[in-house]
Amino acid sequence: MDQQLMTPRAGDRDRERAADRLGQALAQGYLNLDEYEQRTQAVFGAHTTGELDRILADLPLERIRRADPRRRAARVEAARRGVRLHLAAYLVMTVVVLTVWAAVAATTDATYFWPVWPILGAGIGVLSHALGVRPAAKGCVAERFTAR
Repeated sequence: MDQQLMTPRAGDRDRERAADRLGQALAQGYLNLDEYEQRTQAVFGAHTTGELDRILADLPLERIRRADPRRRAARVEAARRGVRLHLAAYLVMTVVVLTVWAAVAATTDATYFWPVWPILGAGIGVLSHALGVRPAAKGCVAERFTAR
């Protein structure tokens, strides 16, 4: 009884989170269906967070969390959003330098097309960023190293 008083009571959200982790463990092959069902029943019958911790104690939770497809999809979407922002900044910079060049060329004899250099330099940066985010081809060496 003293031990139960020392650990906080588990709420519905705690139980749902533990059940979600069990579902991920089942999907990734760490549990078979019978173990999953037994542990899920135990999770929803748990009264304290200590009981929940004991139910999940033998599972590699960090590895399961890292391999979660939802988490991976969120990382991919964040990377793609970064490329889109980089591209937007590049396009704004391109418009600015072309506008400056056009204004100078219209008012003076200076017609050397200098914007090619910042456009080319920044374009290389955007391209290298985009290539780093694109999905790897099946069987690609890079995919094998990042999958670990």
